[in-house]
Amino acid sequence: MRLSVVHRTAFHYASPVRDSVNMLHLEPQDFPFQKTISCFIRVLPAVRLRRFTDLFQNTTHEFDLPDPHVKLEIESRLKVLNQPLVLTDASREGTMDDITEVSAREWIWQFLQESRWVSKHPEIWKCAVDVTYGVSSVFRRASLLMEWIHGEFRYESGVTEVNTHLEEVFEHRHGVCQDFAHVMIGMCRSIGIPARYVSGYLYNGPRDHLLGSQASHAWCEVYLPQAGWTGFDPTNNTLADERYVKIAVGRDYDDVKPVEGSYRGTSVSRMDVHVEVTRV
Repeated sequence: MRLSVVHRTAFHYASPVRDSVNMLHLEPQDFPFQKTISCFIRVLPAVRLRRFTDLFQNTTHEFDLPDPHVKLEIESRLKVLNQPLVLTDASREGTMDDITEVSAREWIWQFLQESRWVSKHPEIWKCAVDVTYGVSSVFRRASLLMEWIHGEFRYESGVTEVNTHLEEVFEHRHGVCQDFAHVMIGMCRSIGIPARYVSGYLYNGPRDHLLGSQASHAWCEVYLPQAGWTGFDPTNNTLADERYVKIAVGRDYDDVKPVEGSYRGTSVSRMDVHVEVTRV
């Protein structure tokens, strides 16, 4: 499946601002089931982008605008080729004991720890143990957690913010895709399953009714023996298959923000975001 994504973010300031410094996670790298065909990022006012790879191997851009400006527009246009997701029986049945490579254990270690927006609270651990009781397969345990979150939590925009902590979402049982991803990551880590945050997009298709499409989307990836990192989307209770466009991965949202920056000037501003995902 070939997918095209247009992501446009515009900041409108009440008065001129300056010394704007920004970092972007908008260009995907190649993944086992996803190949980047093209990616173009445009910034107005025009500026040169600096491109590098971050700690989690994400393609990252940064730029600065020292001169006064009243509007900042960032637009990315990308195309990817996605292959169907294929999981073998061995990867579905594997347990954490099947991960024997030292290099793999070193890499997944950081995705077993607490991070800024994800904790291993005792209540979260207790709930994860109850949901997965008697199950040893990593795939099955992750699937049970995904199904539980999808059934127990209500998708509701506007009740949380980008800096809402996992524990608050867990208490109130509502939020959006970012919140549900954090909840699943926390539940997985609390019972020893490596889990990381994924930012990207979701193609809804002409007949589907998936939540979080036509906007930046987020889901959880779990490390499966024999298969590696595999996406689980608790918002829609489905695996992240060829309909998903993966951009960046990290410990939580703080590592993969699509656009992050600071500036000097007025605190009065407006942000407009437009995302369009189409099948080519």
